[in-house]
Amino acid sequence: MSVGRRAVVTAGAGLALALAGAPPARSQGHPRMRTLFLAGDSTAAQKYSDAAPETGWGMALPFFLHRGVRVANHAVNGRSTKSFLDEGRLDALLTALRPGDLLLVQFGHNDQKAADPSRFTEPWTTYQDNLRVFVEAARSRGALPVLATSVERRRFAADGTALRTHGAYPAAMRETARTSDVPLLDIEALSFALWQRLGPEATKAYFNWTATEQDNTHFNPPGAIAVARLVVTELLRTQALAPRETRRTGAEIPADLITWPAPEPAPASPPDSPLTAPSEENRP
Repeated sequence: MSVGRRAVVTAGAGLALALAGAPPARSQGHPRMRTLFLAGDSTAAQKYSDAAPETGWGMALPFFLHRGVRVANHAVNGRSTKSFLDEGRLDALLTALRPGDLLLVQFGHNDQKAADPSRFTEPWTTYQDNLRVFVEAARSRGALPVLATSVERRRFAADGTALRTHGAYPAAMRETARTSDVPLLDIEALSFALWQRLGPEATKAYFNWTATEQDNTHFNPPGAIAVARLVVTELLRTQALAPRETRRTGAEIPADLITWPAPEPAPASPPDSPLTAPSEENRP
């Protein structure tokens, strides 16, 4: 099924299976593993050894999930709701989405980029329209859509007060979740409260601050683990996941459990074809 940015699709009859706690689907008499699909940007995406210690929070999610729930991380650096859909990434994801799975959607960092028409959306119109495409596409597969507001950046006023950086996008997502009757994980509010509690100095230990970089958007292993814990706690609160599907939500997770695989090889260019410039993949 091709999914346009304003497409409207009808929920499939298997939607009831997507409710939290539903028995897993069976294949040849054996329970099928439930999959949590993640659509988002660089704050959640898989990172590779050439980017270490930068860590997407999606990399830490498996530490909090039982073996019956796997993570399929489709988050990609630099994407907004618009560019993710325009590049056909939701179409590709839908080929693997099954009844009973979850589709967790976190976008907003790049939807804000008004100077880039390939990514920018307006919060109360095109952003909400795009979110509804994700919601209805998941429902058409009998999967459970879940919306997550964007995790906050590390930004503080001179007096140490944490500052919000996402404008109207979190409020627009909250309204979309309410009107679409979708579980909402309010990661923006929870991460904002966490950064405020920790303060300007302590938060440096959660972001990708290195000897050569002071990155206030992306995480290191402790930060990714902290945000993943917020996500799983919200999945439990909203009953998108059942308690039996999670683990260690209150336990210390050693940061050295995070590993970075080798970068995936770039596809070879066809003979005599011009090389294309790399896209802005190192930003949210």
